[in-house]
Amino acid sequence: MRATNRGPMATWLNNRLLRVAAASLVFAAGSPAQDPAGANSARTSGGARWGAGYFPNVSLTSHEGEELRFFDDLIEGKVVVINFIYTTCPDVCPLETAKLAELAAILGDRVGKDVFLYSITIDPVTDTPEVLAAYAEMYGAGPGWTFLTGKGQDIISIRKSLGLYIEEIQGEESKDHNTSLIIGNQATGRWMKRSPFEDSYFLADQVGSWLHNWTTPASNQDSYANAPSLGDVSSGSVLFRTRCASCHVIGEQVTAAHIGRLIGPDLSGVTDRRDPEWLARWIAEPDKMLAEKDPLALQLFEQYKGVAMPNMSLSRKQVDSVVEYIETESRRVVASQAGVAARAEAMAASGGEAASCCQKGESALLASVDSADPAVPGSLLASKARISPTFEYGAMGFGVVFLLLYIYQRFRAGYWPARGRLSNKVEIA
Repeated sequence: MRATNRGPMATWLNNRLLRVAAASLVFAAGSPAQDPAGANSARTSGGARWGAGYFPNVSLTSHEGEELRFFDDLIEGKVVVINFIYTTCPDVCPLETAKLAELAAILGDRVGKDVFLYSITIDPVTDTPEVLAAYAEMYGAGPGWTFLTGKGQDIISIRKSLGLYIEEIQGEESKDHNTSLIIGNQATGRWMKRSPFEDSYFLADQVGSWLHNWTTPASNQDSYANAPSLGDVSSGSVLFRTRCASCHVIGEQVTAAHIGRLIGPDLSGVTDRRDPEWLARWIAEPDKMLAEKDPLALQLFEQYKGVAMPNMSLSRKQVDSVVEYIETESRRVVASQAGVAARAEAMAASGGEAASCCQKGESALLASVDSADPAVPGSLLASKARISPTFEYGAMGFGVVFLLLYIYQRFRAGYWPARGRLSNKVEIA
């Protein structure tokens, strides 16, 4: 028997089945069972390439006085975050360290278990273990975050191995240094430079998920429906989030994830409390104001554990945009809190009736209301979450039209033969 006169549908299905079969053969040919040597054998894996034969196994001293070997004790088989700092740095080092404090707060008890943080000084003469211990305490460093010192040449060899040392501009006596963080998994050979201006939650996801090959269950199981809406993306907001948010909040409710940002004061309403020119200069050149012994600058320095605010080399235009953002965000937070209080009062007056789904949705609008509107609380109470009937039925109509066009195209292509037509005739030889 032989099949003849195959219909379009049969031909189409046959082609699809052949493609699936071919793909299966390709995957089977590339599977580990067909490759006894394995693509990730110990001989060729990243962990072996960048292992004991690559990294200097020099001796370092922790802020707790413990002698540790860089490879054997600190990085072998571990997921690590490494930065290089010195405690007298007036510029970006405090920001880098604050970023690690925020990262540690987000990762929680994973720090010291499956993620390890290391801050290594580039000024070992000044930064003794005792000095580093005081510095670690200033930033709230806990178990799993180690500050380290050692011999100058040994530290330089570590920086070179991590790609963070340029001979031409970073001599032995120079304190100029690459400000990048290094994250890596020594066992897999995955290493990456990250900026100290990186978003802390994105960095935590890279360290906690990507470097672990997504083998660790996510701790946050919240629905995407509860994700906050995209807020202000002005230049001031970008500068605040990348330069300031590791140490400061603006009227937020403090949670465990904010612990790393309690290094500096809450800035809500600061534009009302401080003289505008004083505030602008404090943001632009805090190091000079401390050197001049400005009374208020010294008070803040003492109040917040002696952590000096870094000079971020911002222009006056950038400073003004940061101040504007702080002022706008402060107003938004006040309006949001007023709206929440008004809703609570309304619910209490109505006998404490639980919020409906639509009412719960209204609270998400608090983050996007115009904070300059004096009627914000009332307008929030009066708002209703509705879908426009025009949009709803218009979307349905579009779907029907699309389905009809799809059916028409399939008939034109011949995939659905006319009723009664034989798609497979059988001829007896």
